[in-house]
Amino acid sequence: MARRKKGEAVSGWICLDKPYDLTSTHAVGRVRRLFNAQKAGHAGTLDPLATGILPIALGEATKTVPFLVDADKAYRFTIAWGRTTATYDREGEVIDQSDVRPDRAAVEAALPAFVGEIQQIPPIYSAIKVDGERSYDLARAGETPELKPRPVVIHNARVSDVPDADHIEIEIECGKGTYVRAIVRDLALALGACGHVSALRRTRVGPFTEDLAITLELLEEFGHKAAHLEHLLPVETALDDIPELAVTAEDAFRLKQGRPIVLVPRQVEALKARLTPGSRTVSTLAGGVMVALCEMRAGKLEPTRVFHLDKSGD
Repeated sequence: MARRKKGEAVSGWICLDKPYDLTSTHAVGRVRRLFNAQKAGHAGTLDPLATGILPIALGEATKTVPFLVDADKAYRFTIAWGRTTATYDREGEVIDQSDVRPDRAAVEAALPAFVGEIQQIPPIYSAIKVDGERSYDLARAGETPELKPRPVVIHNARVSDVPDADHIEIEIECGKGTYVRAIVRDLALALGACGHVSALRRTRVGPFTEDLAITLELLEEFGHKAAHLEHLLPVETALDDIPELAVTAEDAFRLKQGRPIVLVPRQVEALKARLTPGSRTVSTLAGGVMVALCEMRAGKLEPTRVFHLDKSGD
């Protein structure tokens, strides 16, 4: 007899506004306990010293995490001029100092070189693996791991505020794998200055924005499950750029059994027009409830991830 899973079959997304000095893993654990959920995960690690959007998946929503990990993100960060630290943030040991304080015009003139597809070397204090070990573990052990440049995409970058001569605030929108600390490192170098990240906030992950966000403090103030569930976003929230297809109850039954369904030509043409280049993924629903994620091939939809949801999302 199969062992019953601990917790409740709660499914959906929480758009968490992660507080300062909390790891993403601890944030997931606290949200999971609040909802007494059987499963939980997050889409894209946020450094402990950063705040902002951390999408947390509960239950069946964990099956859609891969689609959000690749989503575009937006950040707002402050550079403190004058000191470079080993970690390129406020917690690291100071390794260099300078009296140079680039002004707004100098930073705005330098930023275009960081927009588009660029080659970026990740900071050595990062989770990237080198010969099977985390780069930050090697760095903390006194080694200097060699990290290779990798392509990242920065869609736009702009100066959003200059509170004083020692600080400047910048906002960017970027693709996956972009390190803000590496941008600050390279920008300071290009300007002949020293600098580090003194504040960092993620303002968007795909469709998850600050307008949808809720704090841990507020979630923990709620004393009953119903109040928690009011802030639970649908499983399909992470699939905003994936076309949907309503299917019959009979086809939904086939998909849940792992069997493909046949499309009529007009359905094929309609879906092709809505698919993003290079993608074959289609989301299917029956009665407004997610049934499965499918791959469209040769006029058929073949299920790749099947969901077990009812109309309440649980």
